[in-house]
Amino acid sequence: MKRNVVFLLACMFAMASVLPVSAGNTKTLKDVLGRYFLVGAAMNVDQIWNRTPDETNVVKNNFNSIVAENCMKGEEIHPEENRFFWDDADRFVKFGQDNGLAIIGHCLVWHSQPPVWMFTDERGDTVSRDVLIDRMHGHISAVVGRYKGRILGWDVVNEIFNDDGTFRNSPYYRIIGPEFVELAFKFAHEADPNAELYINDYSLAKPAKRDAVCRIVRELKSKGYRVDGIGMQSHNGLEYPDLDEYEKSIDAFAACGVKVMITELDVNVLPNPEKFGGAEISQNFKYADALNPYKNGLPEAVEKEFEKRYLDIFNIYYRHRGQISRVTLWGVTDTRSWLNDFPVPGRVNYPLLFDRSNKPKPVVDKIIKIFEK
Repeated sequence: MKRNVVFLLACMFAMASVLPVSAGNTKTLKDVLGRYFLVGAAMNVDQIWNRTPDETNVVKNNFNSIVAENCMKGEEIHPEENRFFWDDADRFVKFGQDNGLAIIGHCLVWHSQPPVWMFTDERGDTVSRDVLIDRMHGHISAVVGRYKGRILGWDVVNEIFNDDGTFRNSPYYRIIGPEFVELAFKFAHEADPNAELYINDYSLAKPAKRDAVCRIVRELKSKGYRVDGIGMQSHNGLEYPDLDEYEKSIDAFAACGVKVMITELDVNVLPNPEKFGGAEISQNFKYADALNPYKNGLPEAVEKEFEKRYLDIFNIYYRHRGQISRVTLWGVTDTRSWLNDFPVPGRVNYPLLFDRSNKPKPVVDKIIKIFEK
């Protein structure tokens, strides 16, 4: 009898360890939010190769879409002009196909983490406009062409504007001029005419940046280029962005006649260094204990702020569920979030919906309830 009781308890604990949300609710994000839009996560290389199976299972159980966090970026997939490294990206796409997930490619043209050889010749001199266009065409054609028919959509250009709405002075802009944007969309569409094509950026609640994105999307569409969606990166904090402006951006982008996507969602709960701003990854600040106050877990008051922030955000998504096509968390669990090291290396952050034990946080149930109305 005692053995039966022990066995029963063991089974109960085992079941509890794989429940997607709380014991009182076995519905997952994809079960409920997935009725309205894709809900996904960015996956790292360890997860796609199943080196961290518990994290991989979080993806399988809770999401219906994935995006490559790093393995499709230029420096990773195209390390030398005449050499590609396909292993990780191939595995990522296979994982998505094997598990019936919508696959998003990220990203084709970005000033950060580009192919290191892209902008200079063998002498180290800056290449000409024609050479850069040719190289950009070769890169996009090869990457998009390899996964033709298997990728739902691509972040074609990433972070091309400053917060004031001017073009970022990236090597693509300096060497080619603003035409690099339409060329990128042209090359991507030629490589896979059926793939959706997106523009992706951060701080899109800022009116000037919002207007710039709307302007270029309308311009591209007026010239006949395919533009399917605008990605709002949504690297949010407890006090930013202004949610009224954030909501205005959803309406403005939908009015451009494209899909609105929340592409890199997280909530930074840590104090920001002085002069920190946006999600520009070149920012790097010196570690200080004052900037890492929650090494052993969040205080109850901060947990409540975190939960309220997520609920406020998802209430916005619920109101705009007819305009939003995808919501993607930038990471799977707190353990692997980029915000543990950005913009201050070595911190302990808690920005995602799944904790360091690979369990859903209590807010997940509450988010699901919003969409069960």
